This record gives sequence, C-alpha cells and structure tokens, in this order.
Amino acid sequence: MNTVQWLSLLLFLAAGFMIYVAFLSYQQRHLPVARTMILIMIGAAWYASGYAFELLSRNLYEVKLSLQIEYIGIPFVTTLWLFQVIQFSGTASRYRKRLALALFVIPVGVFFSHLTNEWHHLFYEQYILNESTSFPLYKTVKGPWYQAHTLYNYFVLLCGFFLFIPMYWRSSRIVRKQIIVLTMGAAVPLLFNITLWFGMVVDLTPFGFAVSGIVYAWGILRFNLLRFTPLALTQVFDTIRDGVILLDYNDQIVNYNKAAEGVLPELTLTKHYPAYVGEVLSANPELIHSILDSHHGNERFSFFRSQADGNKNKYYQCSVSFIYDSGTPIGKMILFNDITELKENEARLRESANQLLELNSFKDKMFTVVAHDVRDPIAHLVSITELLGEELAADNNEHAELFGVLQGQVQNTFYLVENLLDWYRNQKGNVVFRPLGWNLQQVVRQALLLAESKAEMKHIVLREQIDEKFTVSADKEMLDLILRNLLSNAIKFTGIGGWIEIGATMDKDRIVVTIRDNGEGMDEETVEMLRRDDTFIKVPDLEQGAGHARFGLMLTREFIAIHGGNLWFDSVPRVGTTFFFTLLRSRGGMDVIDHWKEGEET
Repeated sequence: MNTVQWLSLLLFLAAGFMIYVAFLSYQQRHLPVARTMILIMIGAAWYASGYAFELLSRNLYEVKLSLQIEYIGIPFVTTLWLFQVIQFSGTASRYRKRLALALFVIPVGVFFSHLTNEWHHLFYEQYILNESTSFPLYKTVKGPWYQAHTLYNYFVLLCGFFLFIPMYWRSSRIVRKQIIVLTMGAAVPLLFNITLWFGMVVDLTPFGFAVSGIVYAWGILRFNLLRFTPLALTQVFDTIRDGVILLDYNDQIVNYNKAAEGVLPELTLTKHYPAYVGEVLSANPELIHSILDSHHGNERFSFFRSQADGNKNKYYQCSVSFIYDSGTPIGKMILFNDITELKENEARLRESANQLLELNSFKDKMFTVVAHDVRDPIAHLVSITELLGEELAADNNEHAELFGVLQGQVQNTFYLVENLLDWYRNQKGNVVFRPLGWNLQQVVRQALLLAESKAEMKHIVLREQIDEKFTVSADKEMLDLILRNLLSNAIKFTGIGGWIEIGATMDKDRIVVTIRDNGEGMDEETVEMLRRDDTFIKVPDLEQGAGHARFGLMLTREFIAIHGGNLWFDSVPRVGTTFFFTLLRSRGGMDVIDHWKEGEET
C-alpha cells in the first residue's frame, strides 16, 4: 500500500470512530446538546469519508464527486459546534430558534453554492491538473464563496471560544473539565486546518476531527459530558425559589442565583467574582460569622432581614452544606429558605390560641354559672312542681292535666341541665374515673327505687332479674347515670300499664346488662344517630319529646365507653326496645361490696 492508500484507510477509520461517538451521543438523545453532537460527528464523518475518496480519485469527475460528499458535512460542522456551545452555556435561550436560523444562513448558502458550482464557479473558479506530482490530483482556484466560508468558520470558532472564557471562570471543577473537552474538540481541527496556510499539501482537518472524536468520547465516558450539561445546571440553579450562594474552599463567593439577590441585594454591588464573603456581606456580620464557623456541613441557623423600604420584615431559615468532589470538600452552598409566611402564620395562630383561651375561659365560667345558679333553682322547682302536682291530682283540679305538662317540661329541663353538666365535665376531663367492685344487683335496685315514683304515675311495673353474685368493676356515679338515663328513657316511651325489666348475663370476663320494655320503640332519627356513632352532641329542643332521650343516650354511650364497654340495642316499633351494655367483671371487689352492704345496714 502506498502513502495515499494508507491516508485513505486512516480517514475511513476516523469516519468510523466519529460514527461511534455519534452512537454514544444517541444514547443521550433526549438532551439537545447530545442531538447536536450527533450532527457534528455525522457531518465530520462525511467530511473524512469524502476526503478519503478524493485521495483515491483517478480523474476530475471522481474528484468533483468526492468534494460533493465532503460538502455534505463541511459547511455545517463548525456552525453546529458553535450552536452546541450556545446550548451548553445557555446563551440566548429565549431566541434560540431565531439565532439558529441566522447562524445557518451562510452554511446553507455554501452548501448550495458548492452544489451548483458548475453553473457559476463562485466557489471553485477552476480545477488545475497537478503535473508535478500525483497528489493532489487537481489543484483548485478558490472563489469568493470559498473565502467567505473560510472567514465565517474562523469567526464562528472565535465566538465559541469567547463564550467559553467567562463561563469557565465561574464554573465548578467538573464543568470546567467539560468546557476543556468541548474547546479541544474545536481547537484541534482548527490547528490542523491552519497547516494549509503554511504550504501543507494534505488537508489534515479530517484527522483533526478524528482527534476531536477521541476527545469527545473520552469526555462522554469520563466526565459525563452529555448527561447533565451546565445549561441544565444553570436552569435548575436559577429556577430554585430559595436563595443559593456558592462559596469556594477559600470562602469566596463564586456564584449565586436570582433568588439570592432578593435576599441579599448587596450581592449585585460587587462587579467581579470570586469575591470574599466577608467583604461582600460586610453589612451582615452575624450571617458571616455563622457561615465561616460552619465546619461540619448541614448546619442550620435563622436569619432576620429588616426592610428599609417599609415593607414587612423577612425571616429565613439558612443551611450550610459542603460541596464535595471525589470525597474532598471544595466549597460550601448556603441556602436561604424564606419562612416569613410561616412566621406570620405562627403569630396569627398564637393570637388565635390566645383568643381561644379567652373563649374557653368564658365557657368555663358560663358552665360554672349553669352548675351553681341554674341547676339548683331548677332542682327546687322540680320538687315544688311535684308537690303541687300531687295536691292538684288529689283534689281532681281541672288544671291538673295542664300542670302535669308543665311539670314534665320542668323535669326535662332539669335532666337536660344535669346531662349537659355531666357531658361537659367528661369532655373537659374533669370526670374522674374511679372503678371499684360493686354488687350489680344492689346498684340496680337503688336505681329502680329512684325511678319507682315516675313508673307508678304510669302504672308501669319494674322488674329486676340479676344474680346476686354478679359483681362489676365500675365507677359508681357513672353507673348510676347510665342506669338513670336508660330507665328514664324506657319509662318515657312505655305506655300506661306497661313493664320494664332489667337483667344480666355472664359473657366470659364481662357482664351484659339488658334493659327491656314493651313501649312504642325508638324513632328513626334516634336509631340513625346511635348507628352513626356521632361524637358531637346537639342540644335537644325541649318541645320535641325524643330530644332529651337522644341526648341522654349519647351521654350514656360515652360513659359506657369509658368503662371499656359497648352499647347496642334492638328496637321494634309498637313492640318494645331492649338496650344492651357490657361491664367488666370484678374479681377482687368482694371486700368493697361487703363494706357497702354493712354501710347500708347501719
């Protein structure tokens, strides 16, 4: 193989390697920078392949055909590189499409100018056979379009380098390495192309692109060149709503986002960065002290900023985190999280809490008034109405029936006040639960004795069927209230001449108490209320007969729940209702029971 053939082979290998780099870039094709890299490598591959064919050409026709292959890529490679730099650096993001159209006007013109060169000869004026040597086979006389294309390529490369210079100084170490890789990818073909100006016969530019391919492949595999570009970093950095300041290892500010300017406007007063944080933020000595004293990372502190323009003050939660590169700390990141609204909400909540405390205090006073100044007069009124009612009934007074209605209203009001006070004490936590062992039969008989007078007025028979050995663990006051409410409810809805029966059965470690009547049954609203297991008690309307009963049943269920038991029922209209509730058995309460019996006998 002669020299020309070896060069052609190397060019084909270079083109193949460029296709491999394009394949590596294709794997990250979701990134615009990667898509541009694919086009660059494909264009360079056309250039190298066409030049290899040019070296192997044997006549002018083959030379011209080879040049057409080369110029599929030559006009666009350099401009594509500049566009990649623009994407990489985030330049003119709002006008990217219009900028691309402007940049590619001349390359497209070069492509069509070369394609139609035989008509106008503005690109190559003529082809001259090289008689002195066989390589190159033909020399070309360049036209104005070729000169314009050459100048444009150098201009494009310079623009890319100028874009990279300021970006390099303000970037982190890993981004700087990526910038170096992309710069070398353009600089090597440029240096190889410049050799033509010094009399080099062979165009080494395609070999320069092969070297660029090696550099790009190294950057992709070693530095994640196309995985997370500085544009993405910049967009993330600038769109963070919290203020962020980046410091290097020497506590110099190297970068900050727009939100940080809102937190610390003095950042904009410094024109050149990096700058020492102590000088830039000299108006905030406490903040500087907190930043410089952070030696372990992930440290948090508060920062308060008063507004000189009269606007509301700002509160921030600041955190300092170290930035690492291969395990070595290379700087710090200070994050300013605006918690002003949180502070304001906290103040409003504190004010609301104070108001609630005042309202709660007023509520407590109101219930104290109800307990002492309302309950006692109503209790006396109940006693008086009972006496008067008996006298009127004995005298067969014509107003006895009307007075009975009045007496019922007074009694309902009294029971309502009693239940309200019991419920309030339970909700407030003032109800003290002191379970002791009690003989269930004795407790039930005491409750029946208290309800006997009401039952006799309606000629209702009260029966008790409880084993005298049954003992329960219960709070006596609560158990009395439970029995009182259930018996009162049964008497209220049992007709004249009816019956009420209280029984109990053993169920493992519990005793199931039943209160059965042959009354009219519960109304649908009461049934629905108990099944919903409502926790909010609506104060009943005294004009409604079932209101007081529902309120008492709700309170009864709460007190049974305190005992660890359950309340359920079985009600059939015009047949009767049976309430069931459970209590724990008492295993060590016989001494208490005996003591209670002795107290009864004395």
